[in-house]
Amino acid sequence: VQLQASGGGLVQAGGSLRLSCAASGRAFSSFGMGWFRQAPGKEREFVAAIRRSGGVAYADSVKGRFTISRDNAKNTVYLEMNSLKPEDTAVYYCAAATQGWTLGVRVYDYNYWGQGTQVTVSS
Repeated sequence: VQLQASGGGLVQAGGSLRLSCAASGRAFSSFGMGWFRQAPGKEREFVAAIRRSGGVAYADSVKGRFTISRDNAKNTVYLEMNSLKPEDTAVYYCAAATQGWTLGVRVYDYNYWGQGTQVTVSS
């Protein structure tokens, strides 16, 4: 499985961005998918996850502002980010878990990773 994240950029506080992660290879619909982020000098942290069946989970810091979704026909998972804050600045990574029922919040819950896309929120 190869994952390609896109959609990052520079946005002012309060703005919105939509990240996309396109998957190739094995059956995308069978995977659990997640988004993580890593700010400079910090560990990679969980942002959101979606099961193959569509169940979702969010980090408390983004709940109510971010929405994860998937389109199995397009082999793509999305992260809609609204009301962005400077503390959301990070490199965002998508990840795939072969255990499709997972709503994993840990890095080692996932088997495949994309290359990351930079999100910068200015104050």
